[in-house]
Amino acid sequence: MATPDFVLALREKIGSAPLWLTGVTAVVTRADGDDEHAEILMVKRSDNGAWTPVTGIIDPGEQPAVAAAREVLEEANVTAVASRLAWVNALPPMTYPNGDQAQYLDLTFLMTYVSGEPHPADGENSEARWFRADALPTISANFADRIAHALSSAERTAFHS
Repeated sequence: MATPDFVLALREKIGSAPLWLTGVTAVVTRADGDDEHAEILMVKRSDNGAWTPVTGIIDPGEQPAVAAAREVLEEANVTAVASRLAWVNALPPMTYPNGDQAQYLDLTFLMTYVSGEPHPADGENSEARWFRADALPTISANFADRIAHALSSAERTAFHS
């Protein structure tokens, strides 16, 4: 599902006015016993063709790590568990093509692969596959930052300042 029902219900009340939402970015990694050859799960968005890690909106009352795992399963048919909250970052305000305005507090998680073969499990993506960390497709600077924070050796969550 591209837009959660609770967001659609809010939009009925507020129209296209700015909406503050909390989202997750799931940087899912899998390694064959060798961190140097770790792979990252990436999806190709159906709406704009961009390669990204899995992202999504947290449902009301949902735990953020649970939301990240749910989004990975829904979008890529992969089971993963959260290893670490890597980065907390307020994204810039945005306006969607239909005029809806939103701004997201993004929680970027490092996730560990458990099982499943990636494929686009819903209509949000046209592809889902593994890429070596040193051979990612072209991605935006914002997503490169999220991946870098997730893959860093930091033991603590980074906060944008």
